Amino acid sequence: MSSLQSGPVLQVLVFVVPFGLAGAVSPLMLIEQTVILAGPDGERAGRRYAAGAALTLLLFVSVLVLGGRAISLPQEPHLDATLDIVIGASLVVFALAIRGRRPRDHDGHRACRGMRPREALGFGVFSMATNFTTLALVVPAAKEIASSDLDLAGRAVIVAVLVVLASTPAWLPVALTSVAPGAAERGLFAISDLIERRGRLLIVLFLAGLGWLLVVRGILRLLGA
Repeated sequence: MSSLQSGPVLQVLVFVVPFGLAGAVSPLMLIEQTVILAGPDGERAGRRYAAGAALTLLLFVSVLVLGGRAISLPQEPHLDATLDIVIGASLVVFALAIRGRRPRDHDGHRACRGMRPREALGFGVFSMATNFTTLALVVPAAKEIASSDLDLAGRAVIVAVLVVLASTPAWLPVALTSVAPGAAERGLFAISDLIERRGRLLIVLFLAGLGWLLVVRGILRLLGA
């Protein structure tokens, strides 16, 4: 990557990283991965689960970025600003919908224990493909990457950062278990319990906060256009 690209890359990263971190607040995926790791052959199954989730997210983000580039999204500043407002307002509405929704029952996660590696790969794909909160949060980040003037290498770097951050609940438990199995298991169950109790509130706050950030940025861009 040329030094001329380093400045724009950092500018896009500053915008993308908060969305990646917010997308990582996924209580269901963290609980699922923790339960999978606790089963027999859990480490292998956990790796497959992480691979399925990360690859699904990578495919989703790549399609958004390549699709946005293919249609030159967007061409004019006021269209970019309007799109910010639309996406931001959608995130705020989504946050309100999550706040009013009844908590999901986690009893079905018992089936994750003892899952075979081949099953875990497909389950990781399914979990990420139905993780609408994470997918919703990476959409604005993908739109920012697609509408930037970065070259292919620059966009690839930022896509990789976004995917790694947003898929943290899938791969981090595996990494921690590999380093310190006993301590990691105790810590993961404690974190899972905390996120299960407070994760929904964090998701609502992240969605609403980042949504309003996009709305305000869009309005300021329209006023300055």
